[in-house]
Amino acid sequence: MQIKEKNGVQNYTLSPNDHFSLNVQSQSNGGKSAELVLEKQLYHEENVRLFLILFAVVGGIPKRTGTIDYEEDKSYAMNIKATDSGGLSAYCKVIVEVQDTNDNALEISDDNGPVFEKSRYEVQLQENNIPGLQIGLVRARDLDTEQNAKVTHSLLPGKNGTSPFNDLVSREVEAGYVVTKMVAVDRDSKKKSGSLVANVLKDLKLGPGELSARRAQLVSKSNKQYFQMDTRSGNLFVNEKIDREALCGKMEPCLLLSEIVLQDPLKIYNIETEIKDVNDNSPEFSKNEFEVAIPENVPTNTRFPLESAQDTDLGENSVQNYTLSPNENFHLEIRSARGGKKYLDLVLKKMLDREKEAHVGLTLTAVDGGVPQRTGTAQIKINVLDINDNFPEFTQSEYIVGLKENSPRDTLVLKVEARDLDFGSNAEITYFFHQVPEEISNLFYLHQATGEMTVLGPVDYEKETSFDIDIKATDGGGLSGHCKVLVEIEDENDNAPEISVISITSPLPEDSPLDTSVVLFSVTDRDSGDNGRTTCSVEMNLPFLLKSTVNNYYQLVTQRPLDREKVPEYNITITTTDRGSPRLASRRTIRVLISDVNDNSPVFEKSKYEMQVWENNIPGLLMGSVHAVDLDMEQNAKVTYSLVFGNASGAPAASYISINSEVGNLYILRSLDYEQIKEFQVRVRASDRGSPPLSSEVVVRVMILDENDNAPFFLYPLQNSTSPFNELVPKSVEAGYLVAKVVAVDGDSGQNSWLSYELLKATDPGLFSIGAQNGEVKTRRPLTERDTNKQRLIILVRDNGHPPQTSTATLNILPVDGFSDPYLNIASVNHEASEEDGSLTMYLVICLAAVSFVFLICIIVFVVIKVHKKESSFITALPQFPPALPEIPETGVDSQSGSLSRTYHYDVCLTGGSLSSEFRFLRPLIPVFSLGDPSISENHRFSSVSQETPEQMEDQKQGEQVCK
Repeated sequence: MQIKEKNGVQNYTLSPNDHFSLNVQSQSNGGKSAELVLEKQLYHEENVRLFLILFAVVGGIPKRTGTIDYEEDKSYAMNIKATDSGGLSAYCKVIVEVQDTNDNALEISDDNGPVFEKSRYEVQLQENNIPGLQIGLVRARDLDTEQNAKVTHSLLPGKNGTSPFNDLVSREVEAGYVVTKMVAVDRDSKKKSGSLVANVLKDLKLGPGELSARRAQLVSKSNKQYFQMDTRSGNLFVNEKIDREALCGKMEPCLLLSEIVLQDPLKIYNIETEIKDVNDNSPEFSKNEFEVAIPENVPTNTRFPLESAQDTDLGENSVQNYTLSPNENFHLEIRSARGGKKYLDLVLKKMLDREKEAHVGLTLTAVDGGVPQRTGTAQIKINVLDINDNFPEFTQSEYIVGLKENSPRDTLVLKVEARDLDFGSNAEITYFFHQVPEEISNLFYLHQATGEMTVLGPVDYEKETSFDIDIKATDGGGLSGHCKVLVEIEDENDNAPEISVISITSPLPEDSPLDTSVVLFSVTDRDSGDNGRTTCSVEMNLPFLLKSTVNNYYQLVTQRPLDREKVPEYNITITTTDRGSPRLASRRTIRVLISDVNDNSPVFEKSKYEMQVWENNIPGLLMGSVHAVDLDMEQNAKVTYSLVFGNASGAPAASYISINSEVGNLYILRSLDYEQIKEFQVRVRASDRGSPPLSSEVVVRVMILDENDNAPFFLYPLQNSTSPFNELVPKSVEAGYLVAKVVAVDGDSGQNSWLSYELLKATDPGLFSIGAQNGEVKTRRPLTERDTNKQRLIILVRDNGHPPQTSTATLNILPVDGFSDPYLNIASVNHEASEEDGSLTMYLVICLAAVSFVFLICIIVFVVIKVHKKESSFITALPQFPPALPEIPETGVDSQSGSLSRTYHYDVCLTGGSLSSEFRFLRPLIPVFSLGDPSISENHRFSSVSQETPEQMEDQKQGEQVCK
């Protein structure tokens, strides 16, 4: 509802409930819109239905909420005006009396103000009177009971605020001098903030200071704290300005409820404060200006009801009287109805004359009875209407005109004209058909302003040969004149053939056989001779054939197969033509629907689907969707999806993927590992719901994308939990000597498996370097005597994934002498040999002596062998391959699954002058697992390369025992 004035809807309220609230919003056009907001969850088990009441509150005076309350208004008065087309009006008053129902508890309140017995008192007093002499008696009565009826009298202040008894009255004053004014008041007074209301100590029979001792509190039952209490004195003061109209409106009595809460012991006292009305509102009319139209021939003493003013105040403070500005034509009469309401009538006391005064302006004033007195005004604008005293007259009393049948619409038949000697609206003539049958109204149209009569419907000579029409001309005052019009119809060939459909087969199944009857119809023509002979035809490009039967019956049958998916319906136009002159034709369009048959299988949008998913996915992840379209309709076109039974990478397809049968969404059922399965295929079937159902299948290829979820794994040096890996290096090597080649693999693929090496930590960082790409460990400078006998390298390998994965390996490098001897025993060096041992010097001396002794024995044996050697011979040490590698810890990756194959490295020594077939093979690299420091947390793998003679091996064992 749009609010165009203050009397429109201003607010909405909702009956109290636990579940819903009302959100009222203002619109841009000034209107109000209400939204129902759910505040608490609903439960069907608790409430199956909820009944709410929505109130719309208007902004007028009095306010209306859609309900009638006897306590607010006991009656309603409405003025109803009836106006004829000539401008004459009549009035009546409707009084709606509201019957009271017992909807309020019994209450005693002060709802009547005191009333003096006289409106004015005059007292005569002789001069030189005795002080204290009684000069008169004034009396006021209150219609209430008990305390509400007790009236006190007091004198209002005199001049300059002094008491009237202190003012001397001069004998020379004029008659009517007001000595003083008396007012009788009950307990009605408007309290401002800070005003004293009452003292609760007396009413509660409490002693001074008891309120403070018992921690008294004043609790308001309304949404605002209108009063405050002084706990020391017990005085009750006004805390906030009180507006009775906003609180209670027209309700009496107006009560504010409060409670005084005392503690130790706990006691609660209820307080009812009655708010009395004061004259703080002026009377108001619903509009600032009222317009009244009165014809100039209205007789005197005619009454015209006026709208009463509204005042939100009560009793004497409401509207008490009305006045009208002085004028010659009208006076005001005020009538009181039951309930004390006043009704106004504007009474014409002198005839109006429009030629002298076309408009009369009056001012209506409403006055209330309050102190101070308030008023409200409204302007009354009276428009004097002209008297219509002339009748319209036609230029001809009868018109005769001829008209051909089948004349087109809007063909002019004739134009009638009437004249009126009046002026203004009384001279404006309107033309109407007067008491004509409905047939004429359907055939002809009469323009109300111009009097032109035109053809509206088809004129048929065979139905009617002439029309007798009565036309009425009416002026603006309601006076009328009449004339006759005779329309004679001229005959023509105006009957076209008519098509009557007997039966239609619609919808028609698309699998209907040929020569199936679709439409059966007949053709008739009301003309005779050649005008009644007809021919019939249909369009040539339709899959239907027209067959003629007896008595002008025709049958339309199928002549070609039908396909609903191509053409779902046909609009067949049947044309029939007679042989008259001119020839007339008729057309009839018949709509034939083609019903569906399940003859189309679902078709996927793609011939093959490819989807990608990252490995280590979350089970239940939406991977993608497939979609198929069925050209059929309804149940035949509803497609459901399913997985075709089969295996995907050696496991049932249903263990990898599930599909939503309604929308075709594909979900991954378990987490995938790229290193185990890189892709797989499943087949999806789309089936319709026809009878029998049709289906089609499509291949869905799922490709798993690799993630960097595998750390690099060292193949060489292999790390284990037993001992570190040792590499022997001659002390005489130069810079760039290849010490070892670190080999690592990564279980991932692509750039996730690209590895780079770096030297994370070294005993001497400047002695060795490692190739970032090939992992070759080389010397950066020659070894010196100052270099320690054990170099510990920690090598880090990093892949190229995001984020990158790393692994580390430990490589021990032992510089030794005599590395070129044919055989060398495998050196065993303690991983964490303490260099701070006090007996280190003694051990070094013993080891040096043992090594020197072994070296001398080797030289002697070598010389003896050379001397006694009779022919060249060579000793071949067959290659010995390392045993199977131990199982890789669970945290690693099997080397066989890496990107590099397992290889072994062999060193070959050749003697000078040896034949091409004379080789001496060193033993292959074999991992030596020895007990290391248990504190080492990383896996280590060591290898050494040597070839030894049996004697040297024995000597080496003895040297080892000495070193121990």
